[in-house]
Amino acid sequence: MPGRALDDKDRALIAAARAAIERLYKENRHHIGAAVRTKSGRTYAAVHLDTYVGRASVCAEAIALGQAIAAGDGEVVAIASVRHPRPRELNREIDVVSPCGICREMLADFAPDCEVVVPENGEAVAVPIRELLPNKYVRKG
Repeated sequence: MPGRALDDKDRALIAAARAAIERLYKENRHHIGAAVRTKSGRTYAAVHLDTYVGRASVCAEAIALGQAIAAGDGEVVAIASVRHPRPRELNREIDVVSPCGICREMLADFAPDCEVVVPENGEAVAVPIRELLPNKYVRKG
């Protein structure tokens, strides 16, 4: 199912994620930026924390969601993630990327009705998190 075209709020979310990673990019430390928008209209942006031991790394999506929850504003309605190119890459664009599988699980748990901005056929579109994680595991009892 194709995603819906982005609106101004979605584009502002991408811009917030880009601004965070442009400001804080550091090779081998931060290369993903993410921003969440809550029902209140507030935006929370963060960067990925890369570590030498991969399991200790923390995704930007988790940090942005955590900021919203910590502020008491955890009803997330949309999220966008972007990737900063490494210095050796020819393409210098900061492009929209899909959240990883772990972040999809987290978003489906904490923001089950949110939309996620993802790349689709060379364009960014918004899709419900449920489309990115079909047949999600649900705890019984």
